[in-house]
Amino acid sequence: MTSAAPGESDPVIDALLRAATVHLGARDGAPPWGTGFFVAPGTLLTCAHVLAPHLRGDAGRIFKVGGPELNGGEPLDARLDRWLLDGGPLPEHKVPVEQDLALVRLLDPDAEHECVWLTDRTDYAGGRGVVLGYRPGGEAQPHRAVPWKATARVNGFDDEYGLRIRPEAEFPKGGSGSPVLDAHTGAVVGVLKSRRTGRDGGLAIAVTALRRFGPAYQELTAAHDRWHGHSPKVTGHNWIERQHQLPGTGVQTGGDHWSPRDRREALAHLAAVHPPDGIRPLAELAKKARGGTAAPPGQLLPHAWRDGHGLLYEAGRPAAAIAALHYLQLVVEYDRARGGDPAPLADWVLRRLQDVPRIVHTVVTQATLPPGLRQDPGSDGASDRRLVIRYPRPGDGRAVVIVELEPVVDAAPPRFYWRIRVDDGHDVNEPLHEAQTGDGTPPEGLVRELRAPLAEVFASVDAPGAPAPLEVALPADHFDTAVHRWQLTEMARLHHPAYVGVRRMVVLRDISRRGEPHVDWLDRWRRTADAAALTACRTPPARQVPRPRHLTEMPAAGVPVLCRPAGSGVGRRAIGMALDAGHGLALWQTDAHPDQGCADFCEEVHEGAAALLARTAGADELPDRLRRIRDDISGSRSGGHWAEGVALLYDDPCRPLPFDADGPVDSP
Repeated sequence: MTSAAPGESDPVIDALLRAATVHLGARDGAPPWGTGFFVAPGTLLTCAHVLAPHLRGDAGRIFKVGGPELNGGEPLDARLDRWLLDGGPLPEHKVPVEQDLALVRLLDPDAEHECVWLTDRTDYAGGRGVVLGYRPGGEAQPHRAVPWKATARVNGFDDEYGLRIRPEAEFPKGGSGSPVLDAHTGAVVGVLKSRRTGRDGGLAIAVTALRRFGPAYQELTAAHDRWHGHSPKVTGHNWIERQHQLPGTGVQTGGDHWSPRDRREALAHLAAVHPPDGIRPLAELAKKARGGTAAPPGQLLPHAWRDGHGLLYEAGRPAAAIAALHYLQLVVEYDRARGGDPAPLADWVLRRLQDVPRIVHTVVTQATLPPGLRQDPGSDGASDRRLVIRYPRPGDGRAVVIVELEPVVDAAPPRFYWRIRVDDGHDVNEPLHEAQTGDGTPPEGLVRELRAPLAEVFASVDAPGAPAPLEVALPADHFDTAVHRWQLTEMARLHHPAYVGVRRMVVLRDISRRGEPHVDWLDRWRRTADAAALTACRTPPARQVPRPRHLTEMPAAGVPVLCRPAGSGVGRRAIGMALDAGHGLALWQTDAHPDQGCADFCEEVHEGAAALLARTAGADELPDRLRRIRDDISGSRSGGHWAEGVALLYDDPCRPLPFDADGPVDSP
């Protein structure tokens, strides 16, 4: 086969795309449902609306996928792995663009097949491409899957994920789920969603929408990059070698040019590195690799290491070797600082440095992490847990400042009485300051009223370099009070942040748990304390309503994580069930949640919380680990960070709040 003429697609890449593309349908030989294509070993991508009508009532239904170059032409069994459709009934008609992707898994894990090359670019400028798939055979042969192909030009965009295809391409009915190939780079950039009724043109879904799958996206892209990293490298009949013939992928090789081969090797090694701790480290490392310049505006947030590489492009052109190698070395330093061992990636970077000018070698070998991502002074990076200040335990002599907020009965809008106590392991029954009479204080006036008494108490109990934690006990209906955002001084010194949750550990407690702890609460706390590591448990599970069993059957190491407010609606029911089940730890997002199900940010919250808990060796590490994240957010001014609005329940039954006989709340 020959190379492509300027502006046309490469014939070998077209053939590889066809080999990776399959048709989907029922096992009984009914007309095909639509098209899909392999993106990783055993996993193919299609539109959710292709499957939804056929999986209604049985999401686990087995169906078939087939193509002339798959399994000798014999169909293989498959089933839905996951899709982006939110909860509720399956749609009868149109599915929103951001929800219209589904991943399908072959039942035979050893089946061999081709995989497409997915773009790693965060943006896409549009241009000429190729769309190919299958359509039903029509009245004469309705059960036959007929291959088709069309050229197309993406010339418009619809919100974050919609790719508009100009009206010069005609798409057949049943073509949904077909891959959209960028002829300029030889990479798949989209999934055909719909045609325009009675007219040419249509709409595709950008493959960047895969990021909405959350942690599964990282697993998928890692599997994709590993597969391509081990694909044939010398025959010319693979995606990467043919991309060398295309104008958009860096024709020159070696030295300071970053070629498709470089990209393939780099992404394959990045796939073996432990995922980053959220979005911020990715963005920070990519920014530093770009010489301190942020990526152009309008690009989607990165979720996986390959996405960081995708931020290095300039005006659609491949990154220079100095930027790419600098980024890779920063990933090495980041992983090492967290106890990882990215030796294969580090070795590959050193080998690649042999071909670059001396200045590139110097920049890369002397790479250091941005200040907000560095280990604390004196850390060897291998045991990050030794740097964490553990939360005070009963009898260890360290003080905790407690603010109790009691709602005034029948007050509308709500108002509070308050008390300030100190738990120093000896006597916490005597309030140091309180306001227990009159009309109470409205929520918006609490900070102003508490500033002076809290400043006095903190001055008496803070140790040098070790501010005392702040506990705020209040009813669960008011758990969305973002205490960590309180500013307890109107004019803070530059080195003393104004936000209380940045300077000291801040946690919430349930004020209804006064007095002798309930046996369920005490039992779960002790079992959690004995667990080797904590794990995040999505509460409620995706696309489900909260049930008591979700919380009672949660493992001892499980920590409920809510991506929604806990003071009302679904979140209030879920946190109430958590408290009833004895949970003393929980994380939730105090900011507003979309009315129509979870959004991208919800996945960031769950992904970030899972990473936080995975590196937390015990409940008493959690408050300080969250405080350090808040400190990073404050330093970087990152308002979109997953943890910016997250609150922490840390309710230790071994230090119960004293029972107040005069208060309005009874002991449980």
